[in-house]
Amino acid sequence: MEPLALRLIDTPAFQRLRYVRQLGLAFLVYPGASHSRFEHALGTYHLARRALLLLAERGDLSELDEHCADVRIAALLHDIGHYPFSHALEEIGALHHEEVARPLITDGAVGKILRAELGSGAPDRIVTLIRGASTSPLQGLISGSIDLDKIEYLRRDAVMCGVPYGEIDADRLINSLVVLTGDERRIAVQEKGLSALESLLFAKYQMYRNVYWHHAVRSATAMYKRLVSDALDAGSLSADTLAGFTDEGLLIGLEAKGGHPLLTRLRQRQLYKRALEVPAADLPRDAGEWIADDWRRTMQVEDALARSFGLQPGELLLDFPAKTEMFGLNLPVLRRTGRIDMLTRESAHGAINLAKLSDELYRSARWLRVFTAMPASVSRDAIDRIL
Repeated sequence: MEPLALRLIDTPAFQRLRYVRQLGLAFLVYPGASHSRFEHALGTYHLARRALLLLAERGDLSELDEHCADVRIAALLHDIGHYPFSHALEEIGALHHEEVARPLITDGAVGKILRAELGSGAPDRIVTLIRGASTSPLQGLISGSIDLDKIEYLRRDAVMCGVPYGEIDADRLINSLVVLTGDERRIAVQEKGLSALESLLFAKYQMYRNVYWHHAVRSATAMYKRLVSDALDAGSLSADTLAGFTDEGLLIGLEAKGGHPLLTRLRQRQLYKRALEVPAADLPRDAGEWIADDWRRTMQVEDALARSFGLQPGELLLDFPAKTEMFGLNLPVLRRTGRIDMLTRESAHGAINLAKLSDELYRSARWLRVFTAMPASVSRDAIDRIL
């Protein structure tokens, strides 16, 4: 590893990632899923170095040398702002982890190191790359349809969970990356990489269906979200301090403030059970989106439903995960003839319309679920009325 990366890894902000699990509460279902954001960040950095080396060997990085260091460091730091237990707190309206990363990268020890090594504008350039808003031709390596982050976490998560779903032809995919020439220089995939891109798409689908959105994982996540939300409302936690906690540090902090029934249940793995579940494909396309987007409304509806079924507030939870960007495809494809096609939902160049298929797979993997603290009979009609 380059000396700059080692210095950044030794900062307190980066070392915190050792104690933030990559898959949040998935370890309650897959015991091996205890790996951390720390090792994922190292893996993404490694893939960035590999990709840049391959592009350089092909001559694709001419006049782009000044972008390469930024890309390597952005790959290393892309998750530095992650909350405890992965993405869950972003679902209750907490600031997105990429925005949380901004002060961690621009200020303190990390910002000081970056300015000393890469220039005064380096922290802002790296934050822009992480947010997917950079004009760098290499932006697609950090944030895009086939960024290195996705390639890394799918393979690592599958190995650690002990499941066969995350198999990706990563070597083929990385070897097929190219930087387009002309006015709009950007990362594209060569036509020979489309089969590897298919493997990435299907791996995402299988991992979401069987791991990330497994019903018990989502039950634990819904319980954790309500736990933290209640603590914020009660003043036991401050939104400004959430990103500074480790997984265990947050739970210990809540216990020190008097605990919570949901905290006890999570500690003892007494998860809420499914009272009803409906696949997104069986719902009108936009039905229930407020469950993922409007947390306050969701809690109000949960408590009203709980009372109607003889339960206490907080004993009925709604879950409808939304991560549409994880399945999105918007990518240039460099054909053997030299023609450039955009891989979008409206285009179908080849046997499979991958962009359209990704939308269908997303709707198939996504389920609207009602979880309850004790057995309850929740009718589909009752849910249809609130949607």
